[in-house]
Amino acid sequence: MVADTNCRTSHCPKTLDAGLAQITVGLAWWYQKYAKEQSPEDAGRYEFAEHEAKAKHAGLWSDPHPVPPWDWRKGEH
Repeated sequence: MVADTNCRTSHCPKTLDAGLAQITVGLAWWYQKYAKEQSPEDAGRYEFAEHEAKAKHAGLWSDPHPVPPWDWRKGEH
């Protein structure tokens, strides 16, 4: 989470979820393995964002066969 840059105190609420922003535009995967560590609301947002990015063929979803990073690291590409 990132704080609003216009906030002048250290008590500002976090306003931008950088991970969610990346998923929304297709620049990151939602690692569902850790969904249980998210609130149900956040997990729903992440799932929806990934679904929408896939439907729009945004970012990495423009590749017909994108390789998840956890598979790529194992050499499964």
